[in-house]
Amino acid sequence: MKIYDGVFHWDGYGGKFNLVSGRCRLRLFDLSKGDDTETVAFLKPMIAVVSDLPADPLTGSGKMSVRSCISHVATTIAKRFKIDPHRMVVVEHYPRKTYGTASEKVISEKFDRVELKWHGDKALFPNWHTLEPPLLDTVRALILENP
Repeated sequence: MKIYDGVFHWDGYGGKFNLVSGRCRLRLFDLSKGDDTETVAFLKPMIAVVSDLPADPLTGSGKMSVRSCISHVATTIAKRFKIDPHRMVVVEHYPRKTYGTASEKVISEKFDRVELKWHGDKALFPNWHTLEPPLLDTVRALILENP
């Protein structure tokens, strides 16, 4: 079940300077509230799918990539949505892109699972892994159902 789908803002550090603040697209799903809840138990039912957004040309916000701030983003998601971080999977999603004079060149869609070490309520030491089936299939299905 989709919990949230929208632009997610995170605050930065440094007080009024708000260093490394940014925004991304966040799609948050709770698998424990789906149709299969009576037959399947999930160790990590919360799936947070984050994607970069283009920088806002008026304000310049969005210049920080999700990848460079993923520990801070994951920490903020867990706090803001009151999620037990040990029950959440964080996935970075990079949509398919084309480029070239006739859009003949393609960068394939990519999903990375981010493994984080939690120290109290703070995410630290991110480690990226290519998302593999069956979780890849589940995430793709969730995204297709909720474009």
